[in-house]
Amino acid sequence: MTELTKQEPTTVYIKPSTGLAALNLKDLWTYRELVFFMVWRDVKVKYKQTMLGMAWAVIQPIMTMLVFTFLFGKVAKLPTDGIPYPVFAFTALLPWGLFVTALNQGSRSLVAHHNMVSKIYFPRLILPMASVFAGLVDFLIAFVILIALMFYYQVTPAWNIIWTLPLFLLLAIITAMGVALWLSAINVRYRDVNQALPFLTQFWLFITPVAYSSSVVSEKWQIAYSLNPMAGVVNGFRWALLGSGNGPDLTFWVSASISILILISGLFYFRSMEKTFADTI
Repeated sequence: MTELTKQEPTTVYIKPSTGLAALNLKDLWTYRELVFFMVWRDVKVKYKQTMLGMAWAVIQPIMTMLVFTFLFGKVAKLPTDGIPYPVFAFTALLPWGLFVTALNQGSRSLVAHHNMVSKIYFPRLILPMASVFAGLVDFLIAFVILIALMFYYQVTPAWNIIWTLPLFLLLAIITAMGVALWLSAINVRYRDVNQALPFLTQFWLFITPVAYSSSVVSEKWQIAYSLNPMAGVVNGFRWALLGSGNGPDLTFWVSASISILILISGLFYFRSMEKTFADTI
């Protein structure tokens, strides 16, 4: 008989993951097909049993643009950096619409899918993420209207639109995703989020340069004003599409930094609360 080799016992240490590993973002790639399915489902549910269907993606920003044009363009006559007011306002309404979708749909995504959350396992990040990506469908439809407006008013696109617009669109997605993660996780425990959303949306709209140019804000308040992450997003879109403003300056980088901070902190907060979703919801 051959004598069996005696092996030393192996000690395995199990420790909680820390840092970026704790986010376990690789699961999103594993469940990528579910992400695409949830995005498609959110789009279908949003326009199900509606007479106008996806036309609402165009009607809402157009009606808002018309109201803003009358109040701020004709009555108040706010400066628009030499750009026709309808184009000036509609350019800002594109990223704003994506952000509002994150506020409304993303914040309710976990509660709306409580049966899935409480019964099966999947990365819960998929739900608010799908709500944000579903908003991109409305964004692309409304973008076609913006092109038509620019053609009608003979507004020439900025020379740097090709390489800057995707970057500012990414920043808009980062901002929307960060806010959606925070609100969706909070909404599981505190349903006050539903009551606060209309006020939050209106308040955030008026502190964001959608209906007016950020140049009307006093220079001494520009840094404080840029703490609003959507200010950098909207100003970036106008600069990329219309050449309006000074481009990425200090105030833009302040807004961009806040956007990234909201996303990273939202990811960690969402993950820290995720283990309690099924029991709390």
